[in-house]
Amino acid sequence: MQWAAVSSQDVGAQPAVEVPFLEDWAGSGHADADAEAFRHWDEDDPQEVPARCAKCHSSPGYLDFLGVDGSEAGKVDSPAPIDTVIECVTCHNDATLHKDSVVMPSGVELTDLGSEARCMECHQGRASKVSVDGAIEEANVADADTVSEDLGFVNIHYYAAAASKYGKIAQGGYEYEGQAYDANFAHVEGYESCTDCHSPHTLEVLTDECSECHTAADLKEVRMAGSLVDYDGDGNLEEGIYHEIEGLQALLYMAMQDYAEEHSGTAIGYESHNYPYFFADANADGQISEDEAVRDNGYNAWTPRLLKAAYNYQLSKKDPGMYAHGGKYIIQLLYDSIADLNTVLSTPVDLAEAHRIDHGHFAGSEEAFRHW
Repeated sequence: MQWAAVSSQDVGAQPAVEVPFLEDWAGSGHADADAEAFRHWDEDDPQEVPARCAKCHSSPGYLDFLGVDGSEAGKVDSPAPIDTVIECVTCHNDATLHKDSVVMPSGVELTDLGSEARCMECHQGRASKVSVDGAIEEANVADADTVSEDLGFVNIHYYAAAASKYGKIAQGGYEYEGQAYDANFAHVEGYESCTDCHSPHTLEVLTDECSECHTAADLKEVRMAGSLVDYDGDGNLEEGIYHEIEGLQALLYMAMQDYAEEHSGTAIGYESHNYPYFFADANADGQISEDEAVRDNGYNAWTPRLLKAAYNYQLSKKDPGMYAHGGKYIIQLLYDSIADLNTVLSTPVDLAEAHRIDHGHFAGSEEAFRHW
């Protein structure tokens, strides 16, 4: 598929129409007509993007959702054709001009968003704490550690940046009862929305503007002035928030594998590139091989406790910018998932040197800041 500036030479002496930002957009993921996000349904019969996917994987589907095509707004009425991408008109139309709210998968409506609402409609994920609790309730499991064949993995989907950024307000993560969580990660003035930090056309992070405050050459090395504790307990207080989260991910993965061995009776492993991501580790070697990472080998020995932890693990893995979007919220989710698994492990994962929140004025999840 090729893109070019629109021309009206065929209708007389009309001047060529210059499409603003065309070159920027043409090199972005939104214009990549060969990407899996737009080609996934090529082998289906019929060749079409299902209504449940069309909103975010086709231009007609998004316009259908907005009601621009004359249909009822707020839902996709029918499958969309393949061979479309996210075009200019997808995001620039009469509906998006006035759109400033988004209903998250939890059912919570975020309002007064401004132009970032058009981004968040697709970058919100497809599941939430409500989804996980609903799956557990429907399975009617006896207790938190009973395996049920009626439980399956609940997947948040890809690039759920809004879930990370809006924290407990959106309820994108599995938040444990009795714990307090960070809410919207409010950055400095002028850098608080999607398009404050990303080009809306190339989608790239505006790193030159980040560098005005952050001196690290790699954004993964950024650590905020208020990050005075060792979140993952590895003794390194200089590493970036990205690496602190990596450390907690490793601890949670260890806890899930130990838990599966002790309580589920089937070893578990994770492969980020293959659906449904969690698989039975047939030889219990701690690794998921190519022949194990197949759909028919998807993990099927879920307990409610393991499902909650796996959901949070996946959320943290599928938002590549989680450390910038809402790092402290992600840290809390990972820490609490480990702590919950630890309550029933014969040898708990050591969290003695790890921390889930900051000290004093930097502990944004605490009652002094969350009371209202």
